Amino acid sequence: MTSKKYLLSVLLVVTLALSPVSVLLAKEGMWIPMLLGLLNGYDMRSMGLRISADDIYSVNHSSLKDAIVIFGGGCTGVIVSDEGLVLTNHHCGYGSIQRHSTVERDYLTDGFWASTHEEELPNAGLTCTLLIRMEEVTGQALVGVTAMMTEGERQDVIARNIEKITGEAVKDTPYRAEVKPFYYGNEYYLLVYEVFRDVRLVGAPPASIGNFGGDTDNWVWPRHTGDFSVFRIYAGQDNQPAEYSADNVPYKPKNHIRISLQGYKPGDFTFIFGFPGFTQEYLPSYGIQMIALTENPLRIDLRTRALNIILHGMEQSETVRLQYASKHVGIANAWKKWMGETRGIQLFHVVDKKRDFESRFQQWADADPVRKATYGTLLPAFREVYRELTPFRLAQDYYSEAAMRIEAVRFAYGFRNLGRFCETDNPDQTLIAGEVERLKHTSESFFKNYNATIDKELFITLLTAYINGSGDGLQPEILKMIQSRYKGDLHRYADEVYRRSMFVSPDKCLSFLARFRSSDARKIRKDPAYHLAGELGLYYQNAILPQTNKGYVTLDSLMRIYMQGQMEMETGRPFYPDANGTMRVTYGQIKGYDPRDAVQYNFFTTLKGVMEKEDTTVYDYAVNNRLKELFTHHDYGRYADTDGTLHVCFTASNHTTGGNSGSPVFNADGYLIGINFDRNWEGTMSDLMYDPGLCRNISLDIRYCLFVIDKVAEAGHLIDEMDIVE
Repeated sequence: MTSKKYLLSVLLVVTLALSPVSVLLAKEGMWIPMLLGLLNGYDMRSMGLRISADDIYSVNHSSLKDAIVIFGGGCTGVIVSDEGLVLTNHHCGYGSIQRHSTVERDYLTDGFWASTHEEELPNAGLTCTLLIRMEEVTGQALVGVTAMMTEGERQDVIARNIEKITGEAVKDTPYRAEVKPFYYGNEYYLLVYEVFRDVRLVGAPPASIGNFGGDTDNWVWPRHTGDFSVFRIYAGQDNQPAEYSADNVPYKPKNHIRISLQGYKPGDFTFIFGFPGFTQEYLPSYGIQMIALTENPLRIDLRTRALNIILHGMEQSETVRLQYASKHVGIANAWKKWMGETRGIQLFHVVDKKRDFESRFQQWADADPVRKATYGTLLPAFREVYRELTPFRLAQDYYSEAAMRIEAVRFAYGFRNLGRFCETDNPDQTLIAGEVERLKHTSESFFKNYNATIDKELFITLLTAYINGSGDGLQPEILKMIQSRYKGDLHRYADEVYRRSMFVSPDKCLSFLARFRSSDARKIRKDPAYHLAGELGLYYQNAILPQTNKGYVTLDSLMRIYMQGQMEMETGRPFYPDANGTMRVTYGQIKGYDPRDAVQYNFFTTLKGVMEKEDTTVYDYAVNNRLKELFTHHDYGRYADTDGTLHVCFTASNHTTGGNSGSPVFNADGYLIGINFDRNWEGTMSDLMYDPGLCRNISLDIRYCLFVIDKVAEAGHLIDEMDIVE
């Protein structure tokens, strides 16, 4: 059943019988924007929306979707001026800010603001991507697919169909296209994108604002973080995407977003437009158990060990702090999320709730011979596949979170292609030369932010955990050999590796590449860091990956049927597809929440809370001096709320996940009121099960963002670019 037919079948239920339960369900979900008017339009209007679905998404005229971008590879951004000015999160721009920072010009700590276009900083590899259109292509994608095919045969046919669909979609255009499965392959959608490759840093607040609270406050409410940064999209003279050039000009978008200073109150309607990354809302209980109760504890433990080592090194040296700031944030983000997710799964008995649904599903399937034949064996099949998959998933986690967390090992593994190119009977010297040049650039970037002392500690700690944690049945032979040869003394093994390897020394590595000849490939193979990386990589590729791939291919097939069954069983329920990196709209209301007995959280925080958290002995709780001065004089300008306070952050019931970082938060009129940047810790389980009473998204109040730009940074020229509604 295609989504349009399915949505029409439930439209009457939703619009004419909006019971408390159906309204509650409608607040959950990551909805396909092109279908908003079909299903969600009435519900959104009944909650307060004052613009049309066509104003939100349209391919026939300018709409809000024309100002929403995929920022980089995993965030969202919003265009707020007719000169391509983009707002996103500070943590989304963190890597770019860090790469421009030095000890002498520490933009992470001190902030950065360009006064003119000429001062804006280019960022190699950073892109902003606009969705041109999306279209359901289920029928075209499934041409030639039959029920008798194996899963592999099915996917081969679909892949050929997709190649044809995308080729036709972008023929004679500069666009990029992809086709993605929705509802676990029950439907397919074509997405056509325009990719801008010249994106420049315009401004970033100091860390004492943009990262206030650091890892301690991450995933936690109440929050007081000014999590934003400012970039600009540049285009060629013809306003088309172009590689970086000094001749490029600010991009003129089809649309840019108006900004509201009018604030919000409890119960106000809000919606979020963005590119959420990945959710698994429809998994059976066995999948929840594997992810949240088996995998997460292992990954949390390994990342805790790594973070402790990195943080200690950062505390000892200003240089190391700059080198590892972005890495630390990247490791810590998922680490803390996994802790909250597992805690939420346990506290709110998610596995039991899934089992209750599965019991009803099984009864429904068994009640009809046709349904029983189609769905009756699904749940036992899930149980068996997850039982077989779990040990291999844990082995995969040891490889990625222990072995590949060691920087020298991961870096050395990147030289494997160079070695292979040189091992042929007639080496292609052009191919080799190109790879050498690529590795020179990679090496320079790697060593800029590398500390061998920290990495050696990671090596000893994480390799020890890998050896002790992986059982004999799934332990690579290289680890057994290390245990035997060094009698368990990983310090002695690490001393040898870090003394001999060229992959821990910029001088050795860059010198090796500078005079490289094909015959030098043997030096790569003999390098101890490369030898370890190669052996672990081979084991992973040959023993682990085939088994996990086999398990997931089977699960994909089962989930497609299970998803079909759930939609057939609950025909009156509005189903949304899991997040898959494509554009979605989520909506809800401004709300606080009650996480536990006798604890009630308000729906907003203020600048007063920043001052209350100040701790001059802790880097993450240092308060910017200019900010303190403005607070002392209550000098908030036009950005204060009606009660005279300056709001910093707020919470709402919009359903978000990773990828929604930087997503614009709109009010009922489609004006920007905030920038989404986080979820509450108690609600991080929302990737697996959304609880409307507990799950909250956390957003930066746009008034605080503008206040920092205007009053703290004194970058009023940026405010002048924006359309602001008082």
